[in-house]
Amino acid sequence: MIIDKFEKIINYKFKNESLLFEALTHSSSKTLKSNENKKNYERLEFLGDRVLGLVLAEYFFTLFPESNEGFLNDYFQNYANQDFLSQFAKKIRISDFIKTQKGDDLDNNKSILSDVIESLIGAIYLDSNIDECRKFIVNNMLKIVSETDYPLKHSKSLLQEFCLNKFKQLPKYSMVKKSGPDHMPVFTVSVNINEKNTMLAKGSNLKNAEENAASKLLALLNT
Repeated sequence: MIIDKFEKIINYKFKNESLLFEALTHSSSKTLKSNENKKNYERLEFLGDRVLGLVLAEYFFTLFPESNEGFLNDYFQNYANQDFLSQFAKKIRISDFIKTQKGDDLDNNKSILSDVIESLIGAIYLDSNIDECRKFIVNNMLKIVSETDYPLKHSKSLLQEFCLNKFKQLPKYSMVKKSGPDHMPVFTVSVNINEKNTMLAKGSNLKNAEENAASKLLALLNT
């Protein structure tokens, strides 16, 4: 069975399989029409996001007992962001199991992939307890972390530091347009410094588009 295969991948056996089905169902799925409850992953995502945050905060708080809030927050952000969650989603091939409308390119939709990971965490929490969630997050999602591994900063932070040092100004972001269907939007964002060196980039949400634009501008400025 497909469900058995997925449970082996995530190393967790659901007692209530309906929670897993809900966690893997997108709002565009036609299967919702035959489902009296018409449930999708959005409510579980809301819960899973909070559970993930708690587990990560506790994990890094315990791992680095002498570190300050800023150091801990850098580590937290590296593992709670859309890029990391979507990378983990691809690693476990979760797009093969998500129920959505035909034609959706889930492998390149970081927003949906990261949302479904959070909904999966919410489903595990309701199916068992916080301890099982902690096992899933720490054993499956987190790589071995040591205090010597200084966390990588996001592109927006790096670009901000670069621009302040070189130009004594902050980069400016603006949204150019929003396109695509409501369930799979595409945001186009521009970023520039000194009203020159402008870069455009796209993303599945505004934050992701800004990160992509910042990354492209950084590459330009460093050439």
